[in-house]
Amino acid sequence: MRLNVQFPTRDIGSDPAKIRDWAQAAEDLGFAYIEVADHVFGAAARDGWTPVYSENDPFHETFVTLGFLAAATTKIGLSSGVLILPQRQTGVVAKQAAEVDLLSGGRLRLGIGVGWNHVEYEALDTDWHTRGARQAEQVEALKRLWSGDLVTFKGRFHGLREVNINPPPVQRPIPIWFGGSSEPVIERAARLGDGWMPIMAPDGEAERKLATLRGHLDTYGRDAEAFGIEGWLRMDEDDPDLWSAAAEGWRRLGADMVMLYPMYRIPTIDAQIDTLRRFKDAVPE
Repeated sequence: MRLNVQFPTRDIGSDPAKIRDWAQAAEDLGFAYIEVADHVFGAAARDGWTPVYSENDPFHETFVTLGFLAAATTKIGLSSGVLILPQRQTGVVAKQAAEVDLLSGGRLRLGIGVGWNHVEYEALDTDWHTRGARQAEQVEALKRLWSGDLVTFKGRFHGLREVNINPPPVQRPIPIWFGGSSEPVIERAARLGDGWMPIMAPDGEAERKLATLRGHLDTYGRDAEAFGIEGWLRMDEDDPDLWSAAAEGWRRLGADMVMLYPMYRIPTIDAQIDTLRRFKDAVPE
């Protein structure tokens, strides 16, 4: 089971040298992927709605950060974790992802989600209510655009006529993994994706959802052995024993990867790198 780490976007600050040092430490320690979260806007609470992350939480732009990490490292995998795909223009995502994959030598994995923040959708002038259907169609369009060929594609949300992405990515197509735990997301992941990133504890509910996923994979004629599972360890405490227990739970459920995702704050670069070391020590691969 491989180990991944979440880029500490809220705490790492704006010094490029510290971002480089953190990424190189993750690579030197042998982690499989660095995952970069996505929020375009911070949003203040309103009308009884309280955001998980507010206007006070800094989020580095996902693709620009991935491009910087590509230059700062040589072998570690790079992933969005997760990109809120329906908020973004599909062609622009195709272009940005292809460029990161090209400049990293084929190290990109595109993690996608539909998000939880309707305020952000409204601020980006995108439709919150059609996000699931739009995401499914976007994945189909992305795969075609990454082929290197001229693409003509007509759907509910897209009208492409003889267009392409040039230069194309190294990987054709770039792997797409779905984040989220709702039943529609699980079905879309099985039908369209290369892997699933369940954001939940490795409990009985996770076991049930994995059974649902495998049922969908069988229905669509997909190879379950080739389909990836990454458990997200969303931790509220700085406690390696809790990290280890959660990771072992996902190992028992058959996950290929786990990612440490601290929900608590880690205010210094030294503490952030120390967290990488302690996670590596606490969880055997």
